[in-house]
Amino acid sequence: MKVLVIGGTGLIGSQVIANLTALGHEAISASPRSGVDSVTGEGLAEAVAGVHTVVDVSNSPSFDDDPVMHFFTASTTNLLAAERAAGVQHHVALSIVGADRAPDSGYMRAKVAQEKLIEESGNPYSVVRATQFFEFLSAIADSATDGDTVRLPVGAFQPIAAKDVATAVAGATISDPTNGMTNIAGPEKRGMDDFIRTALAASGDPRQVVGDPEARYFGTKLDEHTIVPLDSEDPTIYPTHFSDWAASAAPSGAQ
Repeated sequence: MKVLVIGGTGLIGSQVIANLTALGHEAISASPRSGVDSVTGEGLAEAVAGVHTVVDVSNSPSFDDDPVMHFFTASTTNLLAAERAAGVQHHVALSIVGADRAPDSGYMRAKVAQEKLIEESGNPYSVVRATQFFEFLSAIADSATDGDTVRLPVGAFQPIAAKDVATAVAGATISDPTNGMTNIAGPEKRGMDDFIRTALAASGDPRQVVGDPEARYFGTKLDEHTIVPLDSEDPTIYPTHFSDWAASAAPSGAQ
């Protein structure tokens, strides 16, 4: 099967391509670097020609409200139109668990708008909604840092390893379209402040993490349900624990 991966050079896309290739599929990366710009539409018609499935794991270069909305809506609109014209049989997209429960975040609103375009397109599709990645915990801490203090929400947080996300996306790619959403998460659920406090300590980061119920996560207050999967969403829980991921990600010789 021939698969085009939009954002194929990124953290998730590169692993999706590796997984699909290992399974014997022809997986091709598309990005502005390769002359394919989904936001402007440049190179899309040529890129989707002869493709069975398009996987969209691209991300906006800006998280500001207007640019991120433009990125996801323009890119998705162009992709879906090019796929219809080329007879692509499956559109797979990566989104975020709880995006529709966090309307105060411009980024989450943009992801919901992307999902709506896909759902209403008439194209066969599968959306994989993932929780936050272990690989981005440090960036989350940085975004909430003032001096030596990291002020974070105490709401529930259930991050996942990027390799498990790639496994889920690759699995959706080689399966029939669900015309719906699949929710995936890691195996540990704790308060965001507690989780990131543990992560920083594991890396020897001296910053002090303070839990604050009024703190925001990219503009959104978190409760016990906002960005973790609900039981009613029948989530798939992947096996990689943070401690195991941290041990495998540590430089050779590190304790």
